[in-house]
Parts: sequence; C-alpha cells; structure tokens
Amino acid sequence: MSAFKDNSGKIAGSTFKDVLLPHCGYSREEVLMGPAFGVDTAVIDLGNNLGMAVSSDPLSLIPSIGLKESAWLSVHLLANDMASTGFAPMYAQFVLNLPPSLSLQAFEEYWSYMHLFCRDIGVSITGGHTGHIEGQNSTILGGGTMFLTAPLRKIITSNKAEPGDIIVVTKETALVASSILAMSFPETVKRKLGKEVYEMGCKNFYQTSSLNDALSATEVLQHNVEIKAMHDVTEGGVVGAICEMAKASGCGFRIEDKAIPAGEAQRQITRFFDIDHRFCVGAGSMIMAVKRGRESELISHLHSKSIKATVVGEMTSQEEGFRIIENDEEIDLVFDGKDPYWEAFFKGIKGGLK
Repeated sequence: MSAFKDNSGKIAGSTFKDVLLPHCGYSREEVLMGPAFGVDTAVIDLGNNLGMAVSSDPLSLIPSIGLKESAWLSVHLLANDMASTGFAPMYAQFVLNLPPSLSLQAFEEYWSYMHLFCRDIGVSITGGHTGHIEGQNSTILGGGTMFLTAPLRKIITSNKAEPGDIIVVTKETALVASSILAMSFPETVKRKLGKEVYEMGCKNFYQTSSLNDALSATEVLQHNVEIKAMHDVTEGGVVGAICEMAKASGCGFRIEDKAIPAGEAQRQITRFFDIDHRFCVGAGSMIMAVKRGRESELISHLHSKSIKATVVGEMTSQEEGFRIIENDEEIDLVFDGKDPYWEAFFKGIKGGLK
C-alpha cells in the first residue's frame, strides 16, 4: 500500500522487487538484461554480435510549460535512457492517451514537435497508438519506447560499475525540476527570486538532453572497459541516480557533497520550493562510472565540447555502503527513493501560484 499512498512518480523499489519482478512473462535466453532496479534499458542478443537496447518512459503534456516544451521532454527523456548505452536511439513507438479537451490544432502542434525532435536526433517513429481517453487530466500523456541496435559487446548498462571506479557527473543538478518550476510559476519566481534567476531557470530547460554527453564520452573511452556504466538522471536527482547505479552494480560509494555541481538558479529555485536540488528530477545530467586514471581525459574532452563534467566521488565495496562527506564529516547517505519535485509542483498548482 505504501508504494501508492500519497506518492507521485515511480513506485517504491520494494514494490518493484516484490510485485513486478517475479512476474515478467516467458523467460527467453536471448534477453541478457531484463527488468532490474536502477537499470533503464533492456538488452537483447540478436545474434552475430548484434544487440538491441530498448527503453520506455512516460510522455509529457504539461500545460503550464507549453506544447513544444512538453514534446521536448517526451522525446529527450526517452533518448537520455538510450544514451546511457553509449549509442544513439534509432526507432520509437508512442502511445498517446489524449484528453478530450485537447483540440485538433493543439494536437497537430504537439505532434509536429515530436516529429521534429525525433528527426533532429535521427529517430524514426515506427508506430504506436493514439486515442482520446475520457477523464484524462494528467500531465502524463501516455508512454513511449525507443530502440537501437549496436555491437552487443559495446552496449553499456548501468549495472557494471566496480569498486574503485570514479564517479563523474555531467552538467548540474536539478536542471529539469528547476526549469519546469520556473516556467510553470513565472510571476512567483520573478517576484520572489528576480528576473535573472527566472530567465536562467527557463534557459536551463533546453539543457535537459544528455545524449551528447554520453556519445562524447565514448569518443575517448572504451566501452565497458574504461567507461563501465552510465545512468541518466531522472527521478531522485543526481544523488538518487548514483544510488541506483551503485545498487544495480552491487557497489557502495563515497561522494563529496561540496563537489556535486549545482548552478545558482537551481539552488535558489529549489530552495524557494523547499526541495533538495540533489534529489530532484535532473534530466540533462549523466552519471558515469569511469576506470580510475581515465577521468581526466574524459573531463577534458567533455569540456572541449562545452559539456561541464565533475568528479564527485568513487564507487566502493558494497560492504562500505552509501557514504557522503558533508561539512568535512563522512556520514551514511539515506535516500528513501521519493523525489520531492512532484509534491512541490502539485502544491504550487493547488496553491494557485502564478
């Protein structure tokens, strides 16, 4: 019951483990990576050293930010999952459950942006399902799945990090959470935090793709040897993504709080909405587990592509647990899996913030 009570976003890890994971249909030997906590892409062996990676995510339609921006999120949150393999997505299927109130003109505009954003990253839309659903009033419009094929041995997954690997974070925390809050409540943010913070928050919205981050990393590091694992940042933020990668890989970690990259706009916006920037939706950042000694070349290469990258810590043995250094003191890191963004967003809507 607790997985659903007063919660928005992903279900609890315990529900995933106890309810979903034991019942996943027919077992096929060619499925090398199926459902797993902290792993966003399935990997299927197609034979002849060719693999297929598959990932699914919700589609967004958020009236407070607009049709173009909602389409951007729909495409790029899916593409970010795919990017964590070290390869770009190739195909997509979309299921659209449209609210009856959505006009044909609005739908045409939304779909034109879906087409353009997919085209821009080389994704062919191969099908799906579209219909109107009575009672649909969510900011989730449906779901999508993206696919790619690549050399099997080069496909990266988020569960292959090892103790001693260096943890690199690209860009900064809370990019999508802070930008959506700024765009959804512009008058409030401008009045309380100033026009400059508002404008930077809005500007950050189009930093929420991590596709180039991942593809640039694999230009200089060897797949699965020097770059061991990647995980895009979604619910739970940068630190939540590190927790997921470590748990999926059977590792612990030690990170430095002061090293976690956070822009001033994100800090101010999340502080105003009383949420922790380290733990809220952070699409646009990518977590990378890198072979020790290779992190400097990676960071230099990313910087040459105007992609910020920061070492925040290292993977440790599972027995050492999850540790964070705050105020020069190393303590246990406790994360309950709940992303504070959802509550802040809906509280703002219900509270009539403008």
